[in-house]
Parts: sequence; C-alpha cells; structure tokens
Amino acid sequence: QVQLVEAGGGLVQAGGSLRLACAASGNTFGINAYGWYRQAPGKQREFVATINNAGITNYADSVKGRFTISRDNAKNTVYLQMNSLNPEDTAVYYCNINRFTATYWGQGTRVTVSS
Repeated sequence: QVQLVEAGGGLVQAGGSLRLACAASGNTFGINAYGWYRQAPGKQREFVATINNAGITNYADSVKGRFTISRDNAKNTVYLQMNSLNPEDTAVYYCNINRFTATYWGQGTRVTVSS
C-alpha cells in the first residue's frame, strides 16, 4: 500500500502564489512518476502536470509558465509551485503517483483563488 499526504492548499488572492506538496509513504519502492490533477466545481478532473524520475515534466497549456512541478526522489515528495494564480485555478488538487503499473491518488487539497 502507498499513502499520499497532500499539503499547501488554501485561500489566496488572484495574482498570488501557493506551493503544494505531496509525500508518499508505505511501499514506495518502484515509484516512477508523480502528477497533479485538479477538479473544479461541476467539472471533470483534469491533468495539470507530471514529472518522472528523469526529471521530465509535462504541463497543461492552462498552467504553462505559471506552475512548476518538482520532485525530491529521496523524500518521495512532489511539489507544485503555483504562481500568478487566477480564479480559474480554483479546484481541488489531487496528487497522483505511478508505481510500476499501479496508480494511486491522494485525498485532494482545496485551492481557492479570490478575485
């Protein structure tokens, strides 16, 4: 089993910044990629960013240039630095990991951006 614990969500004004963190624990051997997804009220969950153990990153067009994903492999922790936030970024953000062929999800952390 793998547990994912997320932190860093909260309320921020438009133009502000937040940094999310997601730490994996338990049977972490074999983790090869981390990702962030988000789900806004009334909408489906969408891709935000991913990073693999080689440091290769991928971003949704909506967050390119504003968000940065990074990983500390030794700590099995992934981060999402979010800058220039706007109300459209308001959502529950979910941490995701790939371990071999299995996928795990965190419980989500809420980000609210006020105008």
